[in-house]
Amino acid sequence: MADTILVPLELPDPEPLSPILIEDLSSLTVVVLGHYDLPEQTPASSAREQFGETAQATLDEVAEAFADAGATVRTRLVFGKDRAAAIQQIATEEGCVAELDPAPTEGINRILVPLPDVAELDRLPRFIRLLSEDSTQRITLFHVVEGEESRERGEAVVAETREHLIEDGFGPDAVDTLVVEGDEHDEEILRTAADYDAVVMYEPEPRLGDRVFGTLADRIADETGDPVIVVSRDY
Repeated sequence: MADTILVPLELPDPEPLSPILIEDLSSLTVVVLGHYDLPEQTPASSAREQFGETAQATLDEVAEAFADAGATVRTRLVFGKDRAAAIQQIATEEGCVAELDPAPTEGINRILVPLPDVAELDRLPRFIRLLSEDSTQRITLFHVVEGEESRERGEAVVAETREHLIEDGFGPDAVDTLVVEGDEHDEEILRTAADYDAVVMYEPEPRLGDRVFGTLADRIADETGDPVIVVSRDY
């Protein structure tokens, strides 16, 4: 059975999805989630009655593009004030193992893969392969050494993961590694992501500032303009 990925869109005027991303995700089951942000004091039922038909038509248009590319597609429409909660709820209900934080792209030549302190990864390589195209020249396995972790441990994590990817069929010349030391984990990833065309990463641990500043994936997409695939943890 194909993995299921969630593609959340902000309604009523979502950013257009790149045809490249639609094609890359065409082997998956895709759940297109439309989140219609409501002002305070606006009942969801009233908004659905007023805007529901138009909003659903927008979702159906996006879903049709995925279906034309070969994907199995479902749509969900939510009217509410908490985008993050809606994404979490629909992802759980639909059994999604990943989420696309979309951004415009004309090609993916370089993919950044931030790694946790774990080398035994199963799900992540499948999504790296999805974004890897004929034009992809570099896949960088990236780890931030922080706290009491040693640099040797960080080097071992990226080296072992690289071996796994090569065993899985990735070309040795295309996969490199990068380890940095620092106390600003998220900022290190943001700085490095600026030099890449896409990011594939595991779902980070929730942080207190997520509701104010957005999740790390949201910040990467917003600050770099790169699409980000966030994969549910399987470790």
